[in-house]
Parts: sequence; C-alpha cells; structure tokens
Amino acid sequence: MTTILVTGPIGSGKSTVCNYLVQKGLPVYDCDSRCKLLYDSVPGLKGRIESELGIPFEDLGIIFTDAKRRALLESIVYPLLAEDIRQWKAGLSGRVAFIESANATDKPVFDSLYDKVLLVTAYKSLRFKRSSKASERDPLQTFNSSRADFIIKNNASRKALYDSVDNFLTTMI
Repeated sequence: MTTILVTGPIGSGKSTVCNYLVQKGLPVYDCDSRCKLLYDSVPGLKGRIESELGIPFEDLGIIFTDAKRRALLESIVYPLLAEDIRQWKAGLSGRVAFIESANATDKPVFDSLYDKVLLVTAYKSLRFKRSSKASERDPLQTFNSSRADFIIKNNASRKALYDSVDNFLTTMI
C-alpha cells in the first residue's frame, strides 16, 4: 500500500482535499481529529500533559505562542499519534491511503509512516481569508517544496481544486 501524506500550510485546502478523498471512498487519517480523540481515550494523558506543561488542559492553545511547551507537548503526544497511525494502517487493505497533517514532514517520528508527500498550497492572502487562525499559526509552519512528490495549487475555485485532485489520483490509482 502506498501512503501519501497530505500537507500544507493552514488555509491551503488540505482538509478540503482530504474530505474529497473520503467522498471518493479513500481512507484518510486526520491527525488533528485523531490527536483530540487520543486526549480523551488514553488514560491519564490529559493529566500528564497538565503536569508536564504546567497548565490546565483547557489552556493548551498556549502552545501556539510558547515554543518550549509546544515541543514538550509534541514529545508526549506524537509517539502516541504515530502508533495510532501504524494501527490504522495495519487495518487497511487498499492500494493507497492518506494521512493529513500540517507538520509531519518536520517531525522525524512520522517519517516512516508515509511514502509520498502531496503538498497543497495557496496564496497567503487566500489562506488568511480562509482561516481566522492563519495569521497566528502561519509563522509556526514551514514547507520545503523539495520534499513534496506532488503539489496542488489551490488558488481558484473548489471545482478547480477537485479537478486537480482527480488528475493527481489518476497518477496514483
């Protein structure tokens, strides 16, 4: 099975791409959603996070302005997320699967979990219009296009984006 990482900056359209892939019946692992699920399903995880970060769990959003706490949270959660991805992949039988993550290419713990990288990009002005959190989180994200095996530019209509995804899929499936 080929596993493709769908990545890109906030507001680029990677979730729209992944939702379209799901509509086409393809398996997609959403790292953000699964991470939130882990917070609730792993016994003691929230307490450990609170203890090690020194903040109440409901204040976790501080990680977007506190690099030290962000790195500490990642060191706690990312190994659990990587194992969850392994288990998810083990239950699949198709030819292709997708993982959606904004930052997996920057985190070595995820390197062995995908075979190819699909980078979704968009003009910064569009991304900032699409997401109210883009201005806060954009400086925290870096994307090296040389790591991408495929690039989809999402600067036009949703139909144009879907057409680009369909063209991409014809090369993969």
